[in-house]
Amino acid sequence: MIESRWNMKPDRAKAMMLARRQLAEFVCDAVNLEGINFTLPEIQTLLDGITVGGHRLSDQQTALNQAETWRALFGLIETNQFEITREKVCALHLIAGRDEALDWGKFRSGGVTIAGTDYMPPEADSLPELFEQMVNDSYAIPDIYDRAIHFFLTMARWQFFYDVNKRMGRFIMNGLLLSRGFPGINLPARRQLEFNQLMLDFYPTGDQKSMNAFLRSCLNEKIIKIMKE
Repeated sequence: MIESRWNMKPDRAKAMMLARRQLAEFVCDAVNLEGINFTLPEIQTLLDGITVGGHRLSDQQTALNQAETWRALFGLIETNQFEITREKVCALHLIAGRDEALDWGKFRSGGVTIAGTDYMPPEADSLPELFEQMVNDSYAIPDIYDRAIHFFLTMARWQFFYDVNKRMGRFIMNGLLLSRGFPGINLPARRQLEFNQLMLDFYPTGDQKSMNAFLRSCLNEKIIKIMKE
């Protein structure tokens, strides 16, 4: 795989080290994007195994599910077992979607809608074939970031699960990047409005250009610099 924009050389050990250091940040931004208002110190405290007052138990569980999924993803990468298959993706969703999605750990069996758009995701019975199409289409994308973003956006648009689709898409996007030795992309909660508007524009058309540019702009310049040292 190539990385054609920043000229970073792949370094899995360094990319994984940076991702582990960002774990609390990844979790904090992910839950805030879902409307769950944790601060970074609160997430750090929660990940240390200490409950945080003033938050619903369900919200704390969502944050802990995120952290557990990240750790499972790290484990797959470090043992060279990460791959984008239906079985692996559903196994990660079993953790990420626990007690939140209507069903977790398997593709949805019925229809869903996406708030704010008239776009309708595909019928449930077409999802296995569409998953394979998504994977096959990725082979024609030479740039690692373009390929990783393709997975995130396609998973978000086709809604393979009843819930936790965008979060799962980000796990797969970052799993691919880290497994190939490149740093993951964190989506800052402070850019939520921009993200939401671009996604609403993306859903009806499937045109990834604007969202691709946005997601690339979320990659921290300090991390790029460290990777290039």
